[in-house]
Amino acid sequence: MSSYSIKDLEQLSGIKAHTLRIWEQRYNLLNPKRTDTNIRYYDDGDLKLILNVALLNDNGFKISKIASMSLSEMKEEVIRLTDRSLTHDDQVHALTICMIEMDEDRFDKVLTTNIIKIGFEQTMLNIIYPFLSKIGLLWQTGAINPAQEHFISNLVRQKLIVAIDGQIPSISGKKFLLFLPEGELHEISILFASYLIKSKGHKVIYLGQSTPKRDLDAVYDLVEPDYILTVMTSCPPDDSPQEYVDYLSTRFSKSQIFVSGYQVVGQDLQFGPNVKQFSYIREIKDVLEEIGQGILEK
Repeated sequence: MSSYSIKDLEQLSGIKAHTLRIWEQRYNLLNPKRTDTNIRYYDDGDLKLILNVALLNDNGFKISKIASMSLSEMKEEVIRLTDRSLTHDDQVHALTICMIEMDEDRFDKVLTTNIIKIGFEQTMLNIIYPFLSKIGLLWQTGAINPAQEHFISNLVRQKLIVAIDGQIPSISGKKFLLFLPEGELHEISILFASYLIKSKGHKVIYLGQSTPKRDLDAVYDLVEPDYILTVMTSCPPDDSPQEYVDYLSTRFSKSQIFVSGYQVVGQDLQFGPNVKQFSYIREIKDVLEEIGQGILEK
């Protein structure tokens, strides 16, 4: 079981610590525990409770009304609200609760409902990506364990693969080679990039996770892609980020290369003339628009 400070609850729920303390004293809303050294902390139950409270409060419920609800009444009201709400923050709250409870059916329903209402691309940009950012915060505070992270990542990955399979490239489309460097396993970003690229009629050669240099070299020589895209979240095992970017630029000099990730963005790296940095993977949309305009002009 995880433990949280009141500042953790503030970050995760968006409710100020001062307000949480007032609600705790006035309505007995939370039940803090104490360590052997008398330091106050909160547990998983408190976190789930305050996430539900935050969602209800954001939707106009007075705190006095919320405090009078049983846990089951609160959960039912939250489900009712998220089933009909189009507010992105509400949907992110709902997914967060599903993740903490590992409720796959509910998680799938929330995602599917949003895809139907606003489309797959907007669901990814406005709900999934903010949700994944929250996962990062939950990970930092110890609020989720590796099993929960894998559980959620695999559910999102499944949705992406289904969406990608539904896209058909055109004969006039360009060739994009997508991969992650050796040792890199977080592929949600390049899967989403693959979806965006294929949705515009281009062809994707997808190598996926942890691609060794020798395999990348072999595939490149075989398919001769117009564009290469990769994300560097962790440092490649045999190179510094700068060395790896230099290798990409030199070895694949005939292709336009796009790089992103924590090891690239804001790291003051030097890029060759055929390398462009993306701060966010969704910036590939701008490139796709430029390519589309070029094809139309021809």
